[in-house]
Amino acid sequence: MSEANREWVITEYSGLSGLQLREYTPEQPGPGEVRLKVEAFALNWGDMDLMQGRYSFNFSQLPARIGCEAVGVVDQIGEGVAGIALGERYCTLPYFYDMKGVSGDTVIIDARYLTKAPDGISATEAGSIWMQFMTAYYPIAELAKAAPGVNILVTAATSTAGYSALQIGRIKGANMIGTSRFEHNRDYLMQGGASHVYIGEGENLPEALKEFTDGVGVHAVFDSIGAGMIAQYARALAKDAQLFTYGTLDEKLPELPMMELYQANATFKPYSLFNYIENAEWKKKGLDFVYGALASGQIQPNVDRVFEMEDFQEAWTYLRAPRKSHGKVMIRVGD
Repeated sequence: MSEANREWVITEYSGLSGLQLREYTPEQPGPGEVRLKVEAFALNWGDMDLMQGRYSFNFSQLPARIGCEAVGVVDQIGEGVAGIALGERYCTLPYFYDMKGVSGDTVIIDARYLTKAPDGISATEAGSIWMQFMTAYYPIAELAKAAPGVNILVTAATSTAGYSALQIGRIKGANMIGTSRFEHNRDYLMQGGASHVYIGEGENLPEALKEFTDGVGVHAVFDSIGAGMIAQYARALAKDAQLFTYGTLDEKLPELPMMELYQANATFKPYSLFNYIENAEWKKKGLDFVYGALASGQIQPNVDRVFEMEDFQEAWTYLRAPRKSHGKVMIRVGD
Protein backbone atom coordinates (compact mmCIF):
# COMPACT_ATOMS: atom_id res chain seq x y z
CA MET A 1 0.00 0.00 0.00
CA SER A 2 3.01 2.29 0.48
CA GLU A 3 3.47 2.86 -3.28
CA ALA A 4 -0.18 3.83 -3.89
CA ASN A 5 -1.86 7.16 -3.24
CA ARG A 6 -3.48 7.06 0.18
CA GLU A 7 -6.25 9.03 1.85
CA TRP A 8 -7.96 9.02 5.22
CA VAL A 9 -11.74 9.18 5.01
CA ILE A 10 -14.63 8.98 7.43
CA THR A 11 -17.23 6.36 6.61
CA GLU A 12 -19.70 7.40 9.33
CA TYR A 13 -20.08 10.17 11.91
CA SER A 14 -18.67 8.15 14.79
CA GLY A 15 -15.35 9.82 15.53
CA LEU A 16 -12.16 7.80 15.28
CA SER A 17 -13.98 4.52 14.72
CA GLY A 18 -15.33 5.88 11.44
CA LEU A 19 -11.87 6.57 9.97
CA GLN A 20 -10.44 4.42 7.20
CA LEU A 21 -7.13 4.59 5.30
CA ARG A 22 -7.64 3.62 1.67
CA GLU A 23 -6.07 3.88 -1.77
CA TYR A 24 -7.37 6.26 -4.43
CA THR A 25 -6.69 7.54 -7.93
CA PRO A 26 -5.81 11.26 -8.02
CA GLU A 27 -8.15 13.49 -10.02
CA GLN A 28 -7.29 16.45 -12.25
CA PRO A 29 -8.02 20.02 -11.10
CA GLY A 30 -10.97 21.73 -12.74
CA PRO A 31 -11.32 25.39 -13.74
CA GLY A 32 -10.09 27.68 -10.96
CA GLU A 33 -8.56 24.76 -9.05
CA VAL A 34 -5.03 23.66 -8.16
CA ARG A 35 -3.68 20.26 -7.16
CA LEU A 36 -1.13 20.02 -4.37
CA LYS A 37 1.14 17.11 -3.63
CA VAL A 38 0.58 17.22 0.13
CA GLU A 39 3.63 17.34 2.39
CA ALA A 40 1.82 17.65 5.72
CA PHE A 41 -1.60 18.41 7.16
CA ALA A 42 -2.81 19.54 10.57
CA LEU A 43 -5.24 18.25 13.15
CA ASN A 44 -7.83 20.74 14.40
CA TRP A 45 -10.58 20.36 16.98
CA GLY A 46 -13.21 21.30 14.42
CA ASP A 47 -12.23 18.21 12.44
CA MET A 48 -13.22 16.01 15.37
CA ASP A 49 -16.54 17.83 15.69
CA LEU A 50 -17.11 17.15 12.00
CA MET A 51 -16.16 13.48 12.38
CA GLN A 52 -18.80 13.23 15.10
CA GLY A 53 -21.50 14.98 13.07
CA ARG A 54 -21.76 18.03 15.32
CA TYR A 55 -20.00 20.73 13.33
CA SER A 56 -21.56 23.73 11.55
CA PHE A 57 -21.86 21.61 8.38
CA ASN A 58 -21.82 17.96 7.33
CA PHE A 59 -20.42 16.40 4.18
CA SER A 60 -22.69 16.06 1.16
CA GLN A 61 -21.90 12.33 1.12
CA LEU A 62 -19.73 9.68 2.75
CA PRO A 63 -16.99 8.49 2.63
CA ALA A 64 -15.28 11.88 2.78
CA ARG A 65 -11.85 13.23 3.62
CA ILE A 66 -11.29 15.22 6.77
CA GLY A 67 -9.34 18.44 7.36
CA CYS A 68 -8.75 21.76 5.65
CA GLU A 69 -5.24 22.82 6.73
CA ALA A 70 -2.32 21.49 4.69
CA VAL A 71 0.91 22.40 2.94
CA GLY A 72 2.23 21.00 -0.32
CA VAL A 73 3.83 21.57 -3.70
CA VAL A 74 1.71 22.52 -6.73
CA ASP A 75 1.85 19.74 -9.30
CA GLN A 76 -1.11 20.68 -11.52
CA ILE A 77 -2.95 23.94 -12.26
CA GLY A 78 -6.47 24.13 -13.65
CA GLU A 79 -7.81 26.38 -16.36
CA GLY A 80 -8.15 30.06 -15.52
CA VAL A 81 -5.82 30.06 -12.50
CA ALA A 82 -3.39 32.97 -12.31
CA GLY A 83 -0.67 33.83 -9.80
CA ILE A 84 0.05 30.24 -8.73
CA ALA A 85 3.45 28.78 -9.65
CA LEU A 86 3.93 25.14 -10.60
CA GLY A 87 6.43 23.41 -8.34
CA GLU A 88 6.18 25.99 -5.56
CA ARG A 89 5.05 25.34 -1.96
CA TYR A 90 1.66 26.68 -0.87
CA CYS A 91 -0.52 26.39 2.20
CA THR A 92 -4.27 25.94 2.28
CA LEU A 93 -6.43 28.44 4.12
CA PRO A 94 -9.33 27.09 6.20
CA TYR A 95 -12.47 26.87 4.10
CA PHE A 96 -15.90 25.18 3.85
CA TYR A 97 -14.40 22.24 2.03
CA ASP A 98 -17.11 19.55 1.81
CA MET A 99 -15.67 16.73 -0.36
CA LYS A 100 -12.17 18.19 -0.81
CA GLY A 101 -10.51 17.57 2.53
CA VAL A 102 -6.73 17.53 2.79
CA SER A 103 -6.13 14.12 4.42
CA GLY A 104 -4.52 12.49 1.38
CA ASP A 105 -1.37 12.36 -0.70
CA THR A 106 -2.82 14.99 -3.03
CA VAL A 107 -5.60 17.53 -2.65
CA ILE A 108 -7.51 19.61 -5.17
CA ILE A 109 -8.46 23.04 -3.92
CA ASP A 110 -9.96 26.27 -5.20
CA ALA A 111 -7.03 28.61 -5.88
CA ARG A 112 -8.70 31.30 -3.72
CA TYR A 113 -7.87 29.22 -0.65
CA LEU A 114 -4.12 28.96 -1.27
CA THR A 115 -1.39 31.20 0.07
CA LYS A 116 2.36 31.08 -0.50
CA ALA A 117 4.28 29.21 2.18
CA PRO A 118 6.37 31.67 4.21
CA ASP A 119 10.08 31.65 3.52
CA GLY A 120 12.62 30.30 5.97
CA ILE A 121 10.51 27.67 7.72
CA SER A 122 9.93 23.97 7.09
CA ALA A 123 6.93 22.55 5.29
CA THR A 124 5.49 21.21 8.54
CA GLU A 125 5.87 24.59 10.22
CA ALA A 126 4.34 26.40 7.24
CA GLY A 127 1.32 24.12 7.36
CA SER A 128 0.79 24.69 11.08
CA ILE A 129 0.20 28.43 11.29
CA TRP A 130 -2.87 29.47 9.32
CA MET A 131 -5.80 28.02 11.25
CA GLN A 132 -4.52 29.08 14.65
CA PHE A 133 -3.38 32.61 13.86
CA MET A 134 -6.12 33.50 11.39
CA THR A 135 -8.81 32.13 13.73
CA ALA A 136 -7.57 34.39 16.50
CA TYR A 137 -6.76 37.45 14.39
CA TYR A 138 -10.25 38.63 13.44
CA PRO A 139 -11.96 38.52 16.87
CA ILE A 140 -8.94 39.85 18.73
CA ALA A 141 -7.46 42.47 16.39
CA GLU A 142 -10.35 43.51 14.15
CA LEU A 143 -13.57 42.99 16.09
CA ALA A 144 -12.50 43.43 19.73
CA LYS A 145 -9.91 46.00 18.59
CA ALA A 146 -7.24 44.87 21.03
CA ALA A 147 -5.28 47.84 22.37
CA PRO A 148 -4.04 49.22 25.68
CA GLY A 149 -6.97 49.44 28.07
CA VAL A 150 -8.93 46.64 26.39
CA ASN A 151 -9.48 43.56 28.58
CA ILE A 152 -9.83 40.25 26.71
CA LEU A 153 -10.56 36.83 28.20
CA VAL A 154 -9.36 33.71 26.36
CA THR A 155 -10.75 30.41 27.62
CA ALA A 156 -8.85 27.13 27.18
CA ALA A 157 -5.90 29.31 26.30
CA THR A 158 -3.42 26.47 25.80
CA SER A 159 -5.28 25.52 22.61
CA THR A 160 -3.46 26.65 19.49
CA ALA A 161 -6.06 29.31 18.64
CA GLY A 162 -6.25 30.43 22.26
CA TYR A 163 -2.49 30.75 22.54
CA SER A 164 -2.42 32.66 19.25
CA ALA A 165 -5.05 35.02 20.65
CA LEU A 166 -2.79 35.77 23.62
CA GLN A 167 0.12 36.48 21.28
CA ILE A 168 -1.91 38.77 19.03
CA GLY A 169 -3.39 40.60 22.00
CA ARG A 170 0.09 41.16 23.43
CA ILE A 171 1.27 42.57 20.10
CA LYS A 172 -1.65 45.02 20.21
CA GLY A 173 -1.06 45.94 23.85
CA ALA A 174 -4.29 44.57 25.35
CA ASN A 175 -4.74 43.15 28.84
CA MET A 176 -4.97 39.44 28.01
CA ILE A 177 -6.41 36.93 30.48
CA GLY A 178 -5.98 33.22 29.80
CA THR A 179 -7.68 30.29 31.49
CA SER A 180 -6.53 26.73 32.07
CA ARG A 181 -7.58 23.88 34.31
CA PHE A 182 -3.99 23.08 35.27
CA GLU A 183 -1.44 25.06 37.28
CA HIS A 184 1.45 23.63 35.23
CA ASN A 185 0.22 25.66 32.25
CA ARG A 186 0.58 29.04 33.96
CA ASP A 187 4.13 29.80 32.82
CA TYR A 188 3.37 28.70 29.25
CA LEU A 189 0.44 31.13 29.04
CA MET A 190 2.41 33.98 30.57
CA GLN A 191 5.18 33.41 28.03
CA GLY A 192 2.59 33.45 25.25
CA GLY A 193 1.21 36.86 26.13
CA ALA A 194 -1.16 36.52 29.07
CA SER A 195 -1.12 39.41 31.51
CA HIS A 196 -3.04 37.24 33.98
CA VAL A 197 -3.90 33.53 34.22
CA TYR A 198 -6.94 31.98 35.87
CA ILE A 199 -6.59 28.33 36.92
CA GLY A 200 -9.80 26.40 37.46
CA GLU A 201 -13.10 25.38 35.92
CA GLY A 202 -15.13 28.50 36.65
CA GLU A 203 -15.15 28.70 40.42
CA ASN A 204 -14.52 32.29 41.57
CA LEU A 205 -13.95 33.34 37.98
CA PRO A 206 -16.03 36.56 38.17
CA GLU A 207 -14.06 37.73 41.19
CA ALA A 208 -10.76 36.94 39.49
CA LEU A 209 -11.77 38.80 36.33
CA LYS A 210 -12.78 41.88 38.29
CA GLU A 211 -9.41 41.79 40.05
CA PHE A 212 -7.49 41.35 36.76
CA THR A 213 -9.33 44.31 35.19
CA ASP A 214 -9.38 46.72 38.15
CA GLY A 215 -13.14 46.28 38.47
CA VAL A 216 -13.91 47.17 34.83
CA GLY A 217 -14.67 43.66 33.57
CA VAL A 218 -13.79 42.06 30.24
CA HIS A 219 -14.52 43.85 26.97
CA ALA A 220 -14.29 40.69 24.88
CA VAL A 221 -14.26 36.91 25.35
CA PHE A 222 -12.69 34.39 22.95
CA ASP A 223 -14.36 31.15 24.05
CA SER A 224 -13.81 27.64 22.71
CA ILE A 225 -15.33 25.74 25.63
CA GLY A 226 -19.07 26.04 24.98
CA ALA A 227 -21.48 25.74 27.89
CA GLY A 228 -18.85 25.30 30.56
CA MET A 229 -17.90 28.80 31.72
CA ILE A 230 -20.20 31.33 30.09
CA ALA A 231 -22.49 31.66 33.11
CA GLN A 232 -19.45 32.53 35.21
CA TYR A 233 -17.60 35.02 33.04
CA ALA A 234 -20.87 36.70 32.04
CA ARG A 235 -20.97 38.08 35.58
CA ALA A 236 -17.79 40.07 34.88
CA LEU A 237 -18.52 41.71 31.54
CA ALA A 238 -17.70 45.33 30.80
CA LYS A 239 -20.30 47.49 29.10
CA ASP A 240 -20.82 46.62 25.42
CA ALA A 241 -18.76 43.45 25.77
CA GLN A 242 -18.44 41.08 22.82
CA LEU A 243 -18.54 37.30 23.28
CA PHE A 244 -17.02 35.24 20.46
CA THR A 245 -17.71 31.53 20.69
CA TYR A 246 -15.84 29.35 18.20
CA GLY A 247 -15.91 25.84 19.64
CA THR A 248 -17.50 23.41 22.06
CA LEU A 249 -14.68 21.57 23.79
CA ASP A 250 -17.14 20.41 26.44
CA GLU A 251 -19.42 19.15 23.64
CA LYS A 252 -22.34 21.30 24.79
CA LEU A 253 -23.67 24.42 23.12
CA PRO A 254 -23.73 27.44 25.47
CA GLU A 255 -26.94 28.46 27.18
CA LEU A 256 -26.98 32.25 27.16
CA PRO A 257 -27.17 33.98 30.56
CA MET A 258 -29.58 36.58 29.25
CA MET A 259 -29.86 38.74 32.37
CA GLU A 260 -26.11 39.34 32.46
CA LEU A 261 -26.01 40.01 28.72
CA TYR A 262 -28.84 42.53 29.05
CA GLN A 263 -27.10 44.32 31.91
CA ALA A 264 -23.82 44.62 30.03
CA ASN A 265 -25.45 45.44 26.68
CA ALA A 266 -23.32 42.56 25.44
CA THR A 267 -23.19 40.96 21.99
CA PHE A 268 -22.99 37.18 21.59
CA LYS A 269 -21.42 36.18 18.27
CA PRO A 270 -21.01 32.59 17.01
CA TYR A 271 -17.76 32.91 15.09
CA SER A 272 -16.26 30.95 12.19
CA LEU A 273 -13.00 31.88 10.50
CA PHE A 274 -14.31 30.41 7.25
CA ASN A 275 -16.66 33.34 6.74
CA TYR A 276 -13.75 35.79 6.85
CA ILE A 277 -11.64 33.75 4.44
CA GLU A 278 -14.55 33.91 1.99
CA ASN A 279 -14.31 37.73 1.93
CA ALA A 280 -11.32 38.89 -0.14
CA GLU A 281 -10.81 42.13 1.82
CA TRP A 282 -10.93 40.44 5.22
CA LYS A 283 -8.73 37.60 4.00
CA LYS A 284 -6.04 40.06 2.89
CA LYS A 285 -6.06 41.78 6.29
CA GLY A 286 -5.44 38.48 8.05
CA LEU A 287 -2.76 37.35 5.62
CA ASP A 288 -0.94 40.68 5.81
CA PHE A 289 -0.88 40.49 9.60
CA VAL A 290 0.38 36.90 9.78
CA TYR A 291 3.10 37.37 7.15
CA GLY A 292 4.22 40.60 8.80
CA ALA A 293 4.25 39.17 12.32
CA LEU A 294 6.20 36.12 11.16
CA ALA A 295 8.76 38.26 9.34
CA SER A 296 9.27 40.49 12.38
CA GLY A 297 9.56 37.56 14.79
CA GLN A 298 6.49 38.57 16.79
CA ILE A 299 4.94 35.15 16.19
CA GLN A 300 6.54 31.78 15.41
CA PRO A 301 5.28 28.36 14.36
CA ASN A 302 4.71 26.06 17.33
CA VAL A 303 4.59 22.38 16.38
CA ASP A 304 4.22 19.99 19.29
CA ARG A 305 4.50 16.64 17.53
CA VAL A 306 4.57 15.19 14.01
CA PHE A 307 3.00 11.80 13.20
CA GLU A 308 3.30 9.71 10.05
CA MET A 309 0.38 9.27 7.65
CA GLU A 310 -0.49 5.77 8.86
CA ASP A 311 -0.61 7.00 12.47
CA PHE A 312 -3.50 9.45 11.96
CA GLN A 313 -5.71 7.77 14.58
CA GLU A 314 -2.85 7.66 17.08
CA ALA A 315 -2.30 11.38 16.50
CA TRP A 316 -5.91 12.08 17.41
CA THR A 317 -5.60 10.02 20.58
CA TYR A 318 -2.55 12.08 21.51
CA LEU A 319 -4.27 15.39 20.78
CA ARG A 320 -7.31 14.54 22.88
CA ALA A 321 -5.37 13.40 25.94
CA PRO A 322 -4.20 15.88 28.63
CA ARG A 323 -0.78 17.24 27.59
CA LYS A 324 1.97 19.15 29.29
CA SER A 325 3.46 20.14 25.92
CA HIS A 326 1.46 22.30 23.53
CA GLY A 327 1.33 23.33 19.90
CA LYS A 328 0.06 21.94 16.63
CA VAL A 329 -0.17 18.23 15.96
CA MET A 330 0.78 17.52 12.36
CA ILE A 331 0.66 14.56 9.97
CA ARG A 332 3.63 14.10 7.64
CA VAL A 333 2.62 12.80 4.22
CA GLY A 334 4.96 10.89 1.89
CA ASP A 335 8.72 10.59 2.32
